[in-house]
Amino acid sequence: MENSSNKLIPASTVLVIRDGLDDIEVFMVVRHHQIDFASGALVFPGGKVDESDLNPEIRRHIVTETEISDEELSYKIAGIRECYEEANVLFAYEQNEKEIISSERLEKLANWREEFNNKKGSMFDFAVKENIKFNLDNLIPFAHWITPKMMPKRFDTYFYLAESPKDHIGKHDGKESVDSIWISPKQALEDCLTKKRTIIFPTKMNLEKLSKFRTVKEALDEIKKETVVTVEPKIEKNEDGVFLTIPEKAGYGLIKEPIENLK
Repeated sequence: MENSSNKLIPASTVLVIRDGLDDIEVFMVVRHHQIDFASGALVFPGGKVDESDLNPEIRRHIVTETEISDEELSYKIAGIRECYEEANVLFAYEQNEKEIISSERLEKLANWREEFNNKKGSMFDFAVKENIKFNLDNLIPFAHWITPKMMPKRFDTYFYLAESPKDHIGKHDGKESVDSIWISPKQALEDCLTKKRTIIFPTKMNLEKLSKFRTVKEALDEIKKETVVTVEPKIEKNEDGVFLTIPEKAGYGLIKEPIENLK
């Protein structure tokens, strides 16, 4: 039986992308140094699935063209919430509209970011009180990572790819995240290599995967065709050392990361 202190924590992360001048760009935030997970690291907006994200009543306030289980619903609602909370990007429509809400409307909703940051708001209340609905189809499944069993804190994380609404420029919350940047995946990886920025292994791998694409259209078109393969990194030992490996069929290539590189 799995130790209750080591049980999987459901979490959702969103790679919000846009077209840059020469390459695709992704919105990333710098985690506060006092956060207990990935403190100080450059990460994608994301976090744990809250209990309120599991509310089935939220179905009355969503837009989707596909059937969706309650579990997937909670992950996507958490992803939309975290995107709004940490990046000020909101995948929502006015109740009777078919376009993402404007930046002007987004500004008028600003108090809700504070509510979510203080754990006082729920997405259901947000939808009801502001007469909005959340577009789940904006979030395209990109990856699924499970923290290895030997780690003291384990996450069951779904990563989604989403094109940023044109006039949602992105802004960190100043609490859980202390800085933010639109950056090409290639530049982020270069900054990691030169130790200009700290980037944890799963983030690095998903930047590698995203770096294969030059435009938003190319990325979305290709990712929609792919089947997400769950990644639970394993330890491999041989005469050359100790490595962290992931399934080659997951779309990251043949990865054998020396353990010392993860410290």
